[in-house]
Parts: sequence; structure tokens; C-alpha cells
Amino acid sequence: MSAAAATPASGGHKIAAIAISHHRLPLAPAFNASWDTKPRVHFDATLVRVTTDTGLVGLGSGDRMLGFEGHESLFIGQDPLALERHFRVLSNIDFHYGRCWPLDLALWDLAGKILGQPCWKLLGGLSRRVRAYASSGTLRDPQAQAEAAERFLALGFPALKLRFHRGDWRDDIRALEAVRARIGKRLELLVDCNQGWRMAWDTQAAWSLKDALAVARELERLEVYWMEEPLHRADYAGMRALRAATDVRIAGGEMTRQLHELRELLVGACVDVLQPDAALVGGITGLRRIALMAQEHHVAFTPHTWTNGMGVTANAHLVAGLTDAPFLEYPFDPPEWSLERRDFLMAEPLRADTSGWIELGDAPGMGYAPDEARLLATRVG
Repeated sequence: MSAAAATPASGGHKIAAIAISHHRLPLAPAFNASWDTKPRVHFDATLVRVTTDTGLVGLGSGDRMLGFEGHESLFIGQDPLALERHFRVLSNIDFHYGRCWPLDLALWDLAGKILGQPCWKLLGGLSRRVRAYASSGTLRDPQAQAEAAERFLALGFPALKLRFHRGDWRDDIRALEAVRARIGKRLELLVDCNQGWRMAWDTQAAWSLKDALAVARELERLEVYWMEEPLHRADYAGMRALRAATDVRIAGGEMTRQLHELRELLVGACVDVLQPDAALVGGITGLRRIALMAQEHHVAFTPHTWTNGMGVTANAHLVAGLTDAPFLEYPFDPPEWSLERRDFLMAEPLRADTSGWIELGDAPGMGYAPDEARLLATRVG
């Protein structure tokens, strides 16, 4: 028997059960996400519950846990605090099957409850809060985009991310110009070019380096803070050349599957801002080493967070406890993407205050609680 397989439980806690449930929230009106050519008429979320033999429960959410079924025995009976051991098993499952990192988030929530500490403190305790940037998800005409920017400014956000994907990037620039003209320099503006990956049915090619460079020149003129996913996720040489050719920060890595790919972005000097999502790659256990690696390479680490409120919260704990991110992505674009939609799994949504800060508090673990009635009403599996 290997040392990993023989790891004994300690401290009076053993993993007794892992339960996975799937939930679907109908969306009426539909959400027209900029990166998706199909209107979204429902929002799916998966919840992972890890229960100990002492009755404590850790919760996590993110991807659908495809491929996890049948592997429960690799965790049952183990010490829930053996996070590195569990990370190795989940890495093996990720290689053979799918992204099962919500289990890692649930284990961190559970660890905090066992130890009586919030996750941000277990991760290093650097800060109990992080400042959020409002991350829009829809494509509006220039006037409507400018009016929305004013609303975000009034809510206290320090920065706003706008989406490009109107077919012709010149139309995207016109919307950005309208925003800058309306709000001046009162908000930092970020741009997501949506070129790094595609939905399964979207066969449009990603921009070339020349395309991206032409857009970057316009973003320089409009004093954009960063340019996100301007090239295909595997175009390391293109990102490196683009980074060297423009003053706009280059951001990427949001849907990356493997930690070694993130390492390549860092050692290859491809990005100024690294954006992996703990709910999609590596969990907190894997990304904490990437966050420190980014710091050693003088690259900002600020995760992508477009899963749901539990995913946002997990990434917030990672950033607050361990890094000096300028701000964290906060998906929020009402009325199309409201807190009620994003955080429907949770008894209370994760809110930013009137200055744009997310305060994580001292509750053990992640600090969130499930909305059991809503979970029951939306359960589909």
C-alpha cells in the first residue's frame, strides 16, 4: 500500500461522505453572454458537500464534477485536513476525466470549520478583504454601455470590465469610447477580448497577433488598464510579442486546465496578469503555489470567477489571504446578471460594499451557507 493510500485520519475527523447535487435556475429573460452565441435560458450549478464522521460539512461549487463518480472511495475515511494528498488524487482524476476542483474548495471550507478559522487566514492571513471590479457579461450599444458604467461608478466599484465580441472590434471600440467619454478617468477600464477559448459550437477563429496589436493601439489611446485573452490560449509566442509591443497589460489564463500551462505563461513572460479560477483549475491547493509563483515573476494574480457566488467567494479568500491583487473579478451586470441569479445557491449573496470592497469576516471556512429551500426547488440531479 502506498504512503498516500495509507494516510490515517487525525484529530478525530474522517471524511464520511461526499454528496454531489446539480441545480438549474430558469432565466427569464434570458442572459445573453458576450462569449456565447446562444441566449442562456437557465443557469446550472453543481454543489459538493463533504461530511465528516463528526457531522461537520464543507461546501464547494464550480464545474460539474464530471468523472468523479466511482472515485469517492479514494477520499472516504481519509483525514479531511490532508489537503495536499487530496490535491494529488484530484490532479490524477483531472488528467483522466474532468475538472473536479469544487471538491478541493469544499475541503478548504471544511478545514476552516474544523480549525475554527476563515480560509483567508489559513491561506496566510494577508488581508480579510479584497476590492472588487465589476465584471460585465453583456454587449450593449454605446449609449447603454456608458449609462451602465455610470451606475457601476455610483455603486463604488473602482474598475469595470467591458466585453468585446461584437463581430468587428471597431464596434467594440466605439462602445468603449462612449464609456470613457461619459465617465472620464473615474473608473479603471478593463477589456475582455474573449479570444482565448470558444464555446463548443463557436467555430470562429481567434485573432492573429496583428489583429490584437491593432486593438491594443486603440486600448492604449483609451488608457485601458488591461487587455484580457487577446489571443488563443496556446499562442505563447504571440502573447509574449504583444506584451512587448504595447503598454497595455496583457491578461490571460482564465480557462487553463493544467498548472504547468500557467507556469509556462509565467516563465515565458507571456502575461502581466494571471487569471486562473480555483473552481476550474487546481482548486485553492493548486493555485496557492501558482499565486506565489506569479508574485516571484512580478505578475499580478487575480482569478477569473464566472462560476457562481461560492466560486467567487473561494477565489476571494485565496486572493485576500495570499496575494496583493489590485482587485478581484466580481461578476455583476444587472439586470441581466444579478446577485440573485449568480448566488442562488447561497442563503445570502456575496456583496461588495459601497466602496467596492468584499469583506470576508471571521466565520470559519468560506463563510457562506446554502439556501436549502432554493436548492431543493432547483435540483435536477
